[in-house]
Amino acid sequence: MFDTLCDLVPRDPDYPDRVRKLTILNRVLDGSLYDPLPYRFHEERTESGDYIPLRQRRPSVRYPLCRTVVEDSVSLLFSEGHFPTIESPDRTARSVLGQIAKETRLNLVMIDAAMRGATGSVALLMRVLRGRIFIEVLDTLYLTPVWDTMEPDTLIRVDERYKVPGHELIQNGYALDDPDGLYWFTRSWDKDGEIWFDPVPVGAPAVPGVDDLRSVTHKFGTVPIVWIKNLPGRSTTGDKADGACTFSAAMHSQVEIDYQLSQVGRGLKYSSDPTLLLKDPALPDGELIKGAGNALIVSEKGDARLLEIGGTAAAAVIDYVRTLRELALESIHGNRSSPDKVVAAQSGRALELLNQGLIWLADNLRTSYGEVGLLQLVRLIVRASNIYPIVVFGEPIEPLDQSASLSLKWPRWYPTTADDRQKDVQSLTSLVVAGCISREIAARAIASCYDIEFIEDQFTPGNSDNFE
Repeated sequence: MFDTLCDLVPRDPDYPDRVRKLTILNRVLDGSLYDPLPYRFHEERTESGDYIPLRQRRPSVRYPLCRTVVEDSVSLLFSEGHFPTIESPDRTARSVLGQIAKETRLNLVMIDAAMRGATGSVALLMRVLRGRIFIEVLDTLYLTPVWDTMEPDTLIRVDERYKVPGHELIQNGYALDDPDGLYWFTRSWDKDGEIWFDPVPVGAPAVPGVDDLRSVTHKFGTVPIVWIKNLPGRSTTGDKADGACTFSAAMHSQVEIDYQLSQVGRGLKYSSDPTLLLKDPALPDGELIKGAGNALIVSEKGDARLLEIGGTAAAAVIDYVRTLRELALESIHGNRSSPDKVVAAQSGRALELLNQGLIWLADNLRTSYGEVGLLQLVRLIVRASNIYPIVVFGEPIEPLDQSASLSLKWPRWYPTTADDRQKDVQSLTSLVVAGCISREIAARAIASCYDIEFIEDQFTPGNSDNFE
């Protein structure tokens, strides 16, 4: 059934095959996969009386299994209680970067990026406007990265190209001859600037000229875009620009679940208003009329009864759907735990074991969006502070040291209980007394549990016994 729905997605020969594959994945994620189907699920006959197959109907029940797994994994990745802190030996850099993360709402930006990037990839664009840093999340549907052959992890250029109706371009200030036509919108980012090109009619052989009015030049010396591949492994789109999709293994099961649940709902509605069957010998060629509230009239010996159905079929379908759900969640490492089975408060470690599959998924995403994406973005911000005068919350900052090392400190997966925290304090106290670790290291180990943002504020300045 999923393949049948994919066949309904139009194939534009002007775009690479990657665009169509990403379009299908995006439709699964946002729930618009069934939009091309012409009929609702309760429509069984056309106006001419022809039967409508199920494959042409939009299901009445939709279970967003794929999106649920994506949201659960992203919540473990960048929610308020799981967002990492930026660590550096340079205390000034650590403090300033923490303030920048707050002003730019970096946790919301990264949540948006991880949600969009679940299909394969996402891009983060950094701009400095009036001394302030802004981060924009870019869909990679129409973006093409160009990598340095000598440094395969370094971008040389990112190109954007897609079709736009002429009237939309006119509304944005372009002067065009044909408002009803289609035009190619083209833009490119490189180490020197953001280059805009004049729109070109689709099918025209003309080469687009540079739009000097909208093009801007920056001084970064590098492409101000961070390209993030979703998951390691074989790309779902078959393109090297993308990583593996988070939910590709569960797409077929999600469609099957939607149609099975819709059929169950259809059966329950029928059970509340079953069809009446009349046997009338006076009408040997009785007319067959199906539908709730209507009568089926047939011949041979008068009789009347309701055509009712048993509940065993509905129960069997529910069991089948439950099995499908379990298999789908297992295939994409989703959360298979049931809150009904948790009868008491669980420790953080117990919850980790309960949701081990989801944690494995989020742990892989930490590498892609944290160690690769977020850290690279932070290094771009440090680079920008040495080129432009940066203002954070209205206060100018000094240029940050580009040679200082940067790392991310991730909090625990689940909040700890009072018993967990007591055991942590006892263990850390013993290690500090024995001289194995400093008080600073011990404080950093429990900082996330007590919402401590700046460790140095917890110690007396200048006292080496308290803070090292």
